[in-house]
Amino acid sequence: MPFFAASGVTVRFGGLLALDNIDLVVNHAEIVGLIGPNGAGKTTLFNCISGTQRPSAGRIVFDGQDISGLSPHARSRLGVGRTFQTVKIFPALSVRENILIGCHAQMHTGLFSDGLHLPRSATAQRAATEVVDEMLEVLDLSRVDGRLAGELPLGQQRLVEIGRALATRPKLLLLDEATSGITKAEVGELVALLRQILGKYQLSMLVVEHDIALVLNLCDFIYVLDFGQMIASGSAAEVRSNPAVVEAYLGRVEEEQVPATSGLAGATR
Repeated sequence: MPFFAASGVTVRFGGLLALDNIDLVVNHAEIVGLIGPNGAGKTTLFNCISGTQRPSAGRIVFDGQDISGLSPHARSRLGVGRTFQTVKIFPALSVRENILIGCHAQMHTGLFSDGLHLPRSATAQRAATEVVDEMLEVLDLSRVDGRLAGELPLGQQRLVEIGRALATRPKLLLLDEATSGITKAEVGELVALLRQILGKYQLSMLVVEHDIALVLNLCDFIYVLDFGQMIASGSAAEVRSNPAVVEAYLGRVEEEQVPATSGLAGATR
């Protein structure tokens, strides 16, 4: 059984068919890309996976459990983390406080225990502090941990959002246009960071991305959406050479010099 599988996912908005019987699989410790033109349905599919959009039909199975009817919060507790196309941080809170919010989403101490500072809460708070310290180090944000997140450049704000998602200890991390608005140099740094995160935490990633060269070089497997339909899937080489993909989206995309991922031997779909 796949680690994650969306099966027959369909979304209708009135008379508009936004997603039409979509199947998508992510294996353990794998980076999967999801690409397509604007309006293809990528974010709608992400919303179905994270729980902010209820599909009209289909089911979503994560780590052996059908999560189709669960809330976003319940999915987060099971291990589904997400970032957004538009950075969603708390600008008036510090970098540390933003990441700490991710830890609190996973804490089970309760208001009574927290209010009375019972030992259980104190232990959980110490553990959360350790997680935040680790995220700050991994993301190279330790030097700015006390600054207001809203004062940081967009590239660092992206890292804060990724850090908050990682602080929930996800098994599957959904990255929605993580390179949007950042510089070319920052894109290269982000690619290296994502590979480091994959190796360190052995989590899986599903990446929606407009930077096609990045997806072609980073991802182990790629799905291509167009007008709510899955028109292709396969390795980077298979996707690049698919006539339907070239016609719908790629054209003559030149690959940038981003080190290629090693891929996963034996990954199945």
